[in-house]
Amino acid sequence: MTINVAVIGSSFAKEAQLPAFRTIDDVNVVAIASAHLENAKRVAEQFGVPNAYDDWRQMLDRHPVDLVSVVTPTVTHAPMTLAALEAGAHVVCEKPMAMNDDEARTMLDTAERLGRVHMIDHELRFNPNRRKIRQLIDDGAIGDVRHINIVNISSTWGDPASRPKDDWWSLDSMGGGRLGANGSHQIDLLRWWLGDVGAVSGQVATMVPDRRDKTTGEAWTATGDDQVSFTAEMEHGALASVFLSGVARHNGGNFVQIFGSEGTITLSNADEKLMLARAGEDFQDVSVRDPNADLPGIGKGIWNVSFVALAEELTGAIREKRPLREGATFADGYQCQRVMDAIRQSWHERRWVNL
Repeated sequence: MTINVAVIGSSFAKEAQLPAFRTIDDVNVVAIASAHLENAKRVAEQFGVPNAYDDWRQMLDRHPVDLVSVVTPTVTHAPMTLAALEAGAHVVCEKPMAMNDDEARTMLDTAERLGRVHMIDHELRFNPNRRKIRQLIDDGAIGDVRHINIVNISSTWGDPASRPKDDWWSLDSMGGGRLGANGSHQIDLLRWWLGDVGAVSGQVATMVPDRRDKTTGEAWTATGDDQVSFTAEMEHGALASVFLSGVARHNGGNFVQIFGSEGTITLSNADEKLMLARAGEDFQDVSVRDPNADLPGIGKGIWNVSFVALAEELTGAIREKRPLREGATFADGYQCQRVMDAIRQSWHERRWVNL
């Protein structure tokens, strides 16, 4: 069975989705749409996609496809996903899933009603080191998990002139901000490793609202959050602390520490070193390398490489007419959205919010 794919969005798609789909037999990307036709045509030519559009609805009308990959600003996820589902396609949607949990719930309910395979692009569930963490926790290698500490510090948005005017990642009305961009991944990993979140207390701030276009120097105002911190009380009792910043002047990287009653796990994104220390022992390197990193045409970095295994599972489920065995479904995306909404509510109301 050949799986025909349509892609909406041409930015991140050319880094992760399109190279990954190209590695899978009998998967054929037949069309791509972008807000700017020149971008769609350029990416289509690069990847040998025969049809390019600047109107995604027209693309869906003209091309009955098996799978639609939604790789666009958050504000567009719900309408695009719902239209693709109603057109008969299965859907993989970028994170964060939606603008709020009402949209996410509608997306989930529609996909379930129509019997479609549905997936959120939390590709880190397919990263071998993060899968190893889940295995170590499940096997009791560090005993009962008591506390997790996650820090992600970047200089990407630190310079007021680092972003173009009205960059969607910096606009709350478009669904931009660090909580959705990176926090959604951290929440999904916490849920995947430890189960559901019971309550949250958080802060969602815009530390550098006054910005200048990086090319023209024109002044503009950022409304999306660029610094986030929250504490999550997991239902099984562990406490997770997460700090995210995009406005540091120097990169601090992403670092995970998991403290259990009988040991400790650490993981650094900088070198992808997974370290394990059992009670009474020194840290040992238990890192696992992703074999897909050696595939030709796949970009460097865990995000691009991990999408290959995600795409294999997704297209396998479609081909075999079965539910996903691995990966984040719309149900997971909905639960992640609930947590993000609760973090924002906690910040506005200055209190803990129970889920």
